[in-house]
Amino acid sequence: MPTPTTWLAFVVATLALLLIPGPSVLYVLARTVEHGRSAGLHAVLGVETGALLHVVAAATGLAALLASSEIAFSILRCTGCGYLLYLGARQLRRVKAYAAIPTPATSGSRRRLILDGMLVDLLNPKTALFFVAFLPQFVDPAQGSAASQIVVLGLSFVALAAFCDAAYAVAAGGLARRIRSSSPAQRRVDKTAGGLYVGLAGLTAFT
Repeated sequence: MPTPTTWLAFVVATLALLLIPGPSVLYVLARTVEHGRSAGLHAVLGVETGALLHVVAAATGLAALLASSEIAFSILRCTGCGYLLYLGARQLRRVKAYAAIPTPATSGSRRRLILDGMLVDLLNPKTALFFVAFLPQFVDPAQGSAASQIVVLGLSFVALAAFCDAAYAVAAGGLARRIRSSSPAQRRVDKTAGGLYVGLAGLTAFT
């Protein structure tokens, strides 16, 4: 187990990182604005489920194996890029649907929101590399098993990330209600969300 001092240092470093919105935050905000606060919180659940799987991969050495294999890393990167492009295309199709038959926005399937969030996080190779590079910095060999320390630190990271992402979803909930009452505003949101997913796919592919 990490010492209290090490754990506290980890928490401070994690909060500093979480203050900078990343792809998962952008995904949660997009879902919240599209479908409302409940949808945003379900998206958070999906994203953090993906993060938990990354923690398991880091603790078992799978993430380090991935990072050391150029082929495996490239496959994961291409898969993640493809999935983001799929999300972007789905949003842009919604824009065309609104243009043809204006309809009010409806809540997305809870299961779909969770699955999308999990895959957005899980298929991001940079997240895997982050856990491989970040968590071991706070592992002390004198405190026992490195894997158990990584699990404790990883769970702490996921809990803090869930709190921060949920705060974004709650804060954006009020804006979502106003946007969902206007079809033109909803179309603009869908265009923005579609462009955002395509942009994230480009970042995944070329960085």
